[in-house]
Amino acid sequence: MATITTLARPYAKAAFEFASSANTLDAWSGMLALAAAAVSDPAFAQRLRNPGLTWERKADDLLMVCDGQVDQAFGNFVRTLADNDRLSLIPVVAELFEQYKAEHDRSITVEVQSAFELTDDQQKTLATALTKRLDRTVTPHVTINPALIGGVLIRAGDLVIDGSVRGKLEKLAEALKS
Repeated sequence: MATITTLARPYAKAAFEFASSANTLDAWSGMLALAAAAVSDPAFAQRLRNPGLTWERKADDLLMVCDGQVDQAFGNFVRTLADNDRLSLIPVVAELFEQYKAEHDRSITVEVQSAFELTDDQQKTLATALTKRLDRTVTPHVTINPALIGGVLIRAGDLVIDGSVRGKLEKLAEALKS
């Protein structure tokens, strides 16, 4: 059986290609986020699962929730999703769209865990070094994790850089066991 991501990918790709050609990536990003928030609401999600409603009614309901904040092209996109019974995929479509947009913009959000709070200068230095290494514009998202003891743990997509004291101690313990 197909996964949700597999089902959502063609819609996200089509939305991205349309928005890119129309030079409206940021607008579509906002409209998808709004629609994803609406579809993720438990009460609205329950309404979408109601077999008594037609696909037209479900699309109209979603567009009514987003009233005045979406354009006609996005409305057509929502109607296409509804016609194929795929409105529940909008949060995944939005996530994939953001990935395509980040790839297009050559940017990436990097998860940084630090044992201690990083100063603005440290964050800028880290972002500059990661930008150079990853060949992308880096936006660090810093969280504090005292369990690291010291140093940082960086996650950028599939890349993990463990510069923490805890990580080094674990490597030393493994080396001593071998």
